[in-house]
Amino acid sequence: MANVKLEKITRRFNNSTAIADITFEVPDGEFWVLVGPSGCGKSTILRTIAGLETATSGNLYIGDTLVNDIPPRQRDVAMVFQNYALYPHMTVAENLAFGLQMRKFDRKAMRERVEKVARSLDIFHLLDRKPKQLSGGQQQRVALGRAIAREPKVFLLDEPLSNLDAQLRDDTRAELKQLHQRVGITTIYVTHDQVEAMTLADKIVVLNRGKIQQVGEPQTVYARPANRTIATFLGSPPMNILSATYAGDSFKLGEQFLACPAIIREKLQLREGQSLDMGIRAENIRVGDIKENDRYPLFVEIKVIEPLGRETLIRGILAESGVHISFYAAPELSLRAGDRIPIQLDLDRLFVFDPATGDTLYPLL
Repeated sequence: MANVKLEKITRRFNNSTAIADITFEVPDGEFWVLVGPSGCGKSTILRTIAGLETATSGNLYIGDTLVNDIPPRQRDVAMVFQNYALYPHMTVAENLAFGLQMRKFDRKAMRERVEKVARSLDIFHLLDRKPKQLSGGQQQRVALGRAIAREPKVFLLDEPLSNLDAQLRDDTRAELKQLHQRVGITTIYVTHDQVEAMTLADKIVVLNRGKIQQVGEPQTVYARPANRTIATFLGSPPMNILSATYAGDSFKLGEQFLACPAIIREKLQLREGQSLDMGIRAENIRVGDIKENDRYPLFVEIKVIEPLGRETLIRGILAESGVHISFYAAPELSLRAGDRIPIQLDLDRLFVFDPATGDTLYPLL
């Protein structure tokens, strides 16, 4: 096993830049996830680490070795692709053993390792079958097993669960996490699915348009996003972004007002008439009764009601403003589309973003 270090890695294709100045280091044995929307450059980074792409500039280290000019098969990394890439004419056992055969492994040692890996992935009973006789989840485990059997220094996974149905994705995601806990191989995993990123990673690298937006532990990035792009990408439903104007110690949202917490006024030194993007997550809003001490109640017109079992997701617009907002309500509440209801925002959970740059102004990182 080994750490992986990228120093100012840039990859250009003709006149376009796929990734720019990518710098991070994955410590030995950790599980890192590269996450971001399609086209953000995450697969290009993974392919560059594998040696399938050549960096235009920058340095890449695996362990203490600079691997810029080292061919893929000599980097001692194993890659699992989205489409599994199993050999259809080979049995499961032969697929698992393929990488070991290429390295001239002793036949007995190869058989022992294949059987060990097969048992750990619960595919031992499938060793004599061909890929076409397997389910999608079983094929995925064979692809993982083939990579694990090599015992590489680094394990690279490029959206390995995207072809599985929802339930199988959940099950395989849990298996992946348990597998990493057992084998401890340095792992870099690419996905556009923020749930996978949040649940699997020791740390996540959030990318957008070929650049790193933020690196950190999943819960830290969720709670302290560096900018509006990250805030709206991580979380389902996305964070509510409400365009506001500072007016008389309050946020003006269309024709409604929300009291501005004193700490935000003091930290940001807000000016009268200043435009801001205010952020609040759905779980930090609740349906509330108007109380006598409520300075400015906010009213929402319900547009869509989505029952989710233990809670109900409400999608609506702030009255007199047209600003869309989503929040949760207790399932026992009798609500209908078209209702106008008051809501209460947890003012301790407000975010403030610069409307021009999208950078987080509050809370600070």
